[in-house]
Amino acid sequence: MKNNNDKNNNKDRKKKIKNNKINYKKKIEKRESRESIVSNIEEPISYNANIKVKTRNVNVSKVILAVILLIALIIYIVISVYNLAMNPTDTVVVKEGSISEEETVNGYIIRDETVVKGQNYKNGMVQIKNETEKVASGDPIFRYYSSGENDLKKKIADLDVKIQEAMEQNNEALFSTDTKLLDSQIEEKLDLVYNLNDVQKVREYKKDISEYVTKKAKIAGELSPSGSYLKKLIDERSGYETELNSGAEYINAPKSGIISYKIDGLEETLNPNDFSKINKEFLEGLNLKNGQIVSSNSECGKIVNNFICYIACTAKSKEANSAEVGDKVKIALPSSREVDAKIEYITKEANNEVTIIFSINEGIEELLSYRKTSFDIIWWDAKGYKIPNSSIITENGLNYVIRTKAGYLDRVLVKVKKKTDTYSVASNYSTSELNELNIDTKTSTSLILYDELILKPSEDQINKTK
Repeated sequence: MKNNNDKNNNKDRKKKIKNNKINYKKKIEKRESRESIVSNIEEPISYNANIKVKTRNVNVSKVILAVILLIALIIYIVISVYNLAMNPTDTVVVKEGSISEEETVNGYIIRDETVVKGQNYKNGMVQIKNETEKVASGDPIFRYYSSGENDLKKKIADLDVKIQEAMEQNNEALFSTDTKLLDSQIEEKLDLVYNLNDVQKVREYKKDISEYVTKKAKIAGELSPSGSYLKKLIDERSGYETELNSGAEYINAPKSGIISYKIDGLEETLNPNDFSKINKEFLEGLNLKNGQIVSSNSECGKIVNNFICYIACTAKSKEANSAEVGDKVKIALPSSREVDAKIEYITKEANNEVTIIFSINEGIEELLSYRKTSFDIIWWDAKGYKIPNSSIITENGLNYVIRTKAGYLDRVLVKVKKKTDTYSVASNYSTSELNELNIDTKTSTSLILYDELILKPSEDQINKTK
């Protein structure tokens, strides 16, 4: 009995041990399986992480490199700009140009002018000649209104209407060669008036038409039977016209010149009769506004000498102080038009100033509107090779430039004609001038367009060309 129990117990124990081994083996396999899965999962993660780290490192390197290149570029640009500012260019190309010496001053206009005024100036006037129009001695230039002129003109206008109506009613009896000619002339002038913009011409044509109509009316009156209605109207009109003309005061030009109605009361004060009284104090004492336009007058006019006009001014430039009577210069008028001028009189003032009186014979009509205005004195102007003064070397009274070509430096003799503070105008010497200067035959004496010159020759460059 006991043996059977022992056998059973041994069987159970062996079975239990076997089961434990199986369970243990399963646990081992399960753990290995789990570790394998974990290993398979962690390996890609680690790999991807390495890739990201490497990519990040590459991007940072690129950014650093780009920043370094940008900084280097900025430094280069700053240095280049600085060098360009300090030395804009090493050379300059020879080109043609011009330079001038000018001085802006305030000028007082002096004219030979005669004021013309009639007895009936209080009545107002009618301009017969337009502003700046040329007139001959004895030409009617304007007239004053007569007493009751408006009433007379109205009566004449009313009669003109009645005469025209009467002429149309008796048209078949009034045809003649003369009236037909007047009709054609009237039609011709009317056609011209329609196509004109010139006010003066329109006025002239209207006057001609009025005269033609009046002549036609008179002819019609002569052809009409004595005592007829038409003749009575024409005779009445003639009477009013005679009354109108007899009462009007016509003013004629006392001499030839140009007519102007711009009167400022200084016609006698600023005249060319005596220049010795005109100086800075005299001119400033007139208390004139610069550029002020002289207004037209309704009571009188004046005849102005259209051949010569004078301008007085006070200047202080070096050229003004060295100027002499008889010198010729140019003057730029307010319109920028340049005219020739001649110095007629000079008065020395204090503080290195001079009062100069110029004469001009152009642009006189342009100045009629002014008594005081600004203008430019062009003391001189010159044309030629325009060269910066910094390029010119002066030795022993002669001027040179240094020409560069393919790295080779050559000293060239030049003739400086005029110069300002920054530029000079130069040319080549003539053969005869070179012979007189007795220049070394090795010296270059021919400068041409588009030669390249050293802008600021250094001592080393100057010595190399000797």
